[in-house]
Amino acid sequence: MEPGGLEWLLVPMRQLVSWGAAGAMVFGGVVPYIPQYRDIRRTQNAEGFSTYVCLVLLVANILRILFWFGRRFESPLLWQSIIMIITMLLMLKLCTEIRVSNELNVKRRSFADFDLNYFWHWSKFTDYVQCVLTFTGVTGYITYLWLDSSLFVETLGFLAVFTEAMLGVPQLYRNYQNRSTEGMSIKMVLMWTSGDTFKTVYFILNQAPFQFSICGLLQVFVDIAILLQVYLYSHYPQKPVSHTAHPASTKAL
Repeated sequence: MEPGGLEWLLVPMRQLVSWGAAGAMVFGGVVPYIPQYRDIRRTQNAEGFSTYVCLVLLVANILRILFWFGRRFESPLLWQSIIMIITMLLMLKLCTEIRVSNELNVKRRSFADFDLNYFWHWSKFTDYVQCVLTFTGVTGYITYLWLDSSLFVETLGFLAVFTEAMLGVPQLYRNYQNRSTEGMSIKMVLMWTSGDTFKTVYFILNQAPFQFSICGLLQVFVDIAILLQVYLYSHYPQKPVSHTAHPASTKAL
């Protein structure tokens, strides 16, 4: 059979692979949080999961959407950001409800208090929504004013992907504080690692803005560091470090 005779088959196959890769990019980022969400809901305990992970992803994806207005990139990456924001809000809602229900006789805190000691440790989900909307409004207005500056747009893009690259750092630090990975979904971290590896390869092959590829590699390194913690703390258990700092800095948020 002549090579040209296979074109009718190869073209739709390439299209299917392209659609599959795009679908994986859009929805693959939220898959790791499904087992963590189910674990928290089943145990009614959110102590092992740091909600600063949600903060990092909310900031990163809001900035990425704003970056899109200055430099258009592939639409699957844009949709990925929208879906990730919704997912992180759902995670925050669950964690907040469970944490507050487990805290008795604790003074309620709100975003309107403007108390930095309790930042991202509020008592109602609506406070987190207010914070996210405020951040979006302020950064959106600044982006509107500076959208014609290529330097600003490129810096915005770098901040977006660099913030996302720091995704695992709050969990890495929490594990270090606790000297344990108990309560953290190992499935979530394994999915982080595989997803970030796929995402980085996708960035490189599709010639996404260079910021995406560099920070994707950084994400993979952080994921590997967390997996090393899993091995270390499971084979060589250690006593947790005692903390005398403010409760807001030591309690699982």
